[in-house]
Amino acid sequence: MGVYLNPGCYSFEEALNSDIYVDKTEMLLYLNSVIKTNQKYLSVSRPRRFGKSMAANMICAYYGKADNNYDLFKDRKLAKHEKWDFNLGKYNVIHIVMTNFFKKDMNVCESLNKMQTMVIRDICKEFPSFDVYDKSDLVQTMDDFFAEFKQQFVIVIDEWDAVFRVRKDDKEGQTKYLDFLRDWLKDKNYIALAYMTGILPIKKYGEHSALNMFDEYSMIQPMQLASYSGFTEDEVSELCNAYGRNFDDIKEWYDGYDVCDVIPPDPNREILKSKHHALYSPLSVVKALRSGIIDNYWNKTETYEALAEYIRRDYDGLKETVALLMDGGRVKIDISKYQNDMTTFAGKDDILTLLIHLGYLGYDNETGEVFIPNKEILDVFKTSTDDKDWVDTFEEFKISQELLDATWAMDEQKVAKLVEAAHDKADNKTYNDEAALSYAIKYAYYAAQKYYTTIQELDSGKGYADIVFIPSPRYSDKPAIVIELKYDKNAETAINQIKYRNYPDVLSHYKDNILLVGINYNKDASNTSAEFKHHECKIERG
Repeated sequence: MGVYLNPGCYSFEEALNSDIYVDKTEMLLYLNSVIKTNQKYLSVSRPRRFGKSMAANMICAYYGKADNNYDLFKDRKLAKHEKWDFNLGKYNVIHIVMTNFFKKDMNVCESLNKMQTMVIRDICKEFPSFDVYDKSDLVQTMDDFFAEFKQQFVIVIDEWDAVFRVRKDDKEGQTKYLDFLRDWLKDKNYIALAYMTGILPIKKYGEHSALNMFDEYSMIQPMQLASYSGFTEDEVSELCNAYGRNFDDIKEWYDGYDVCDVIPPDPNREILKSKHHALYSPLSVVKALRSGIIDNYWNKTETYEALAEYIRRDYDGLKETVALLMDGGRVKIDISKYQNDMTTFAGKDDILTLLIHLGYLGYDNETGEVFIPNKEILDVFKTSTDDKDWVDTFEEFKISQELLDATWAMDEQKVAKLVEAAHDKADNKTYNDEAALSYAIKYAYYAAQKYYTTIQELDSGKGYADIVFIPSPRYSDKPAIVIELKYDKNAETAINQIKYRNYPDVLSHYKDNILLVGINYNKDASNTSAEFKHHECKIERG
């Protein structure tokens, strides 16, 4: 038994001996189904506190050569299944925690050299008759080992993404690291199973990945490992009963990570339907159950600055989006362009995608929307935005919400006043013509994203409605809203155009629950009157 080669069962045994242990051993059934297949490469990314290391230790305890692993698993959920012990203790396991090697004061080459030397040292101790050609070349050593002994390895890499977190700006070093992993793991006969876990998905080279042999199981798409990505609702409910805790309180504070076990298609079986799982943060649940105190345990294990660092970057309306999310809204994002690191961001969607992987946002795989999952994380957002840099953002959001409320109430004067207030905070260049006015009004209504899908230039057959708000399924009681804008004309003209061109007809599904809103901007309005304003509004029911 070594430090890195066949490290034994001690870490997993420690988890079993803890006050609260949730049995996730059935996860090994899936790993057994992919071991020694083309799907033997798994990259599992989860936020901190979601049991990554416990799962890695469990895998080592099951597959590794140890004296007591049968006794550790014989009474677990795994043992209820046929041939559960087929792979038990069958492999040499190499377990590496990359944070032990990647340090700020060491370059990537030094870290990799040290890691290879330490693993090879363990191999030499375990197999003293094995003649190692180069004690610093792990790839060659394992190739030679397999050729001589015909024994395969299970590779378990914990904190695989440490280099992207510790050495965020070392692009050259990151590339060398990815190239090393590819050379070490890809298409090697000595690999029976390669399991990597970390916070981030695999880093892309532009649109590509150096480790494209891996299947990725993330908080965005955990697939077959969905129910093992955190505590499930049933598991938490059982724990609350056992500890005499209020389940509703635990749910409000720590639930909210809605994940979907999207199953790849199988032509030999009936169509498989995905199942949603409500996941809870394991560390927070355990602390709350053991102490009996509902609290924000997230901030006790990670400074709020980890979140504040990203959301203060005001990429194309990121702050406004954060305000909307904190108000309970959901926002559709594009996750496809995120480069899976901590520094490469092309816009707010990349920031929001990173926050999913860090656990600060939940993600609905079916709608493509992000949201703040629970009260604990909302508390972290509140702490992260409690400074003067956010005062204007929240004030503007408040005005936007009041504007929406006034629209629902058909309060024409207040709508005109609040649009005027939004205008006062905007660059006057956004009001040079009707197209620019459309952009500015849409921005003023950004709080509507919580309740609506926004469509610009909706085709009615006789023309295009400027802005249309379609109620989301969660707020089907809200009225559909058709907004027509005029520049230097009048609001009555805008309303007449809505009617003449039959804009409401394309919203027949919302018949009897449609608001028609005409807004005009008068560029030459006199400022001599106390009632001076550039905007006027008219609202009617459709």
